[in-house]
Amino acid sequence: MATANKNLSEYDPETIPDASPFKFGIVVSEWNHEITGALLEGTRNTLLKHGAKPENIFVTYVPGSFELTVGAQLMAGNRKLQAVICLGCVIQGETRHFDFICQSVTQGITQLNVIHNIPFIFGVLTTQNLQQAKDRAGGRHGNKGDEAAVTAIKMAFLKHEIEK
Repeated sequence: MATANKNLSEYDPETIPDASPFKFGIVVSEWNHEITGALLEGTRNTLLKHGAKPENIFVTYVPGSFELTVGAQLMAGNRKLQAVICLGCVIQGETRHFDFICQSVTQGITQLNVIHNIPFIFGVLTTQNLQQAKDRAGGRHGNKGDEAAVTAIKMAFLKHEIEK
């Protein structure tokens, strides 16, 4: 969780395995594109920084955060990926729509992790306002995309090590 004491982009690079042997899928919500585009940039840059090959990073877009689950499932079913990163942004509005979307996306991504044999990474911002989203998409709290990429690398490596 991003707080005054935590920056989403701060981590010890020495603890990150080499990403070069792995293939990554990234599913990005088009809704709130200003934010999700920044999350994608952070994700891609962090994967590359740790050795992922550009040709092994596959990006696809879905209309909104609700569609991340099926987009991730389709992507995982059509490629031999070691991890799928789901990037989205849901901002609180005046209705309960926010609650339903956040709950559905969280449960959907969790379910994908249980059903499939690869990790699905939750890179979805759920904020009260646009400024909070900006703060977590490259702003004062870093970039959730960096955190999602680091998580994907670590989980892909974990899976690889366990299957050896």
